[in-house]
Amino acid sequence: MAGFTSLLHRFERNISVLGRAQRTFDCYSRHVAALALHFKCLPTELDAEQVQDYLYLLQQRSKTPSQTYFKHTVYGLRFLLKTEGLPYDFLKLPSIPKVDKLPVILSRQEIWRMLQTAKLLKHKLLIGLLYGCGMRCMEVRNLELKHLDFDRKVVHIVQSKGNKDRYVPLSEHLIRGLKTYIQIEHPKRFLFEGTSSKDPRGFDGRYSQRGVQWAVGEVAKQAGILKEVHPHMLRHSYGTHLLEDGNSILICQKLMGHASIESTMVYLHVCQLEEQLPKSPLDRVFAQCRSDKNKA
Repeated sequence: MAGFTSLLHRFERNISVLGRAQRTFDCYSRHVAALALHFKCLPTELDAEQVQDYLYLLQQRSKTPSQTYFKHTVYGLRFLLKTEGLPYDFLKLPSIPKVDKLPVILSRQEIWRMLQTAKLLKHKLLIGLLYGCGMRCMEVRNLELKHLDFDRKVVHIVQSKGNKDRYVPLSEHLIRGLKTYIQIEHPKRFLFEGTSSKDPRGFDGRYSQRGVQWAVGEVAKQAGILKEVHPHMLRHSYGTHLLEDGNSILICQKLMGHASIESTMVYLHVCQLEEQLPKSPLDRVFAQCRSDKNKA
């Protein structure tokens, strides 16, 4: 497709100049490329009707238009047209309705069952870092050996979401497991290397996102957990349990790397603080009525 390569080069340059991360370009470019392949022309040559038809097609494929693929297509196309200096308001790209859903979390017992069920040390550590450090899937995949500080018992999470760094405490149990894993596996750069780490085609050697998702989901199934467990659920559980352990909302925000306190406050709705823990009125019915029956 004539001109597509140069368009992508400009897109990458413009995203970099605007201070966005490389992964933003990687994400947006994939969706822009899919759009170009569908119509067999440059995305900048499409008219409003074609774009609307494509977005409608994506809506039909998805259960909800808020799904990630649809959202990234919209954002990527908007960004491309904006950086090319082309009008994009006339396209009337639909806004993504925000669905207010409370996060689903795992209990401490379910976390324990997953850790005990995982057969591979790699999978135990993967689950331990996702939960014990509240790491995002991308963050655990990007984790390099140099980011682990066993002396200070912290992990340095570098250039995370929003290009922000943060330090998070490492559990003693994780440190022991990590040292053993490093001695056995001898990773070169990334802590968790994928099967393509020695591939001559230029893979960067990281554990794939799909690999992380599969490992977490498979261990959860083997542990008999009925919830549909994904990596981010472990992060949700981390934030919730931090608050339940008595940490302040500001400490929780800092450890999770949230730019906005509102993102952290969501966990207040699901955490169970002892002094605020409500009880079902059914328990009161049983307690009172049984007592009355015994007196009679």
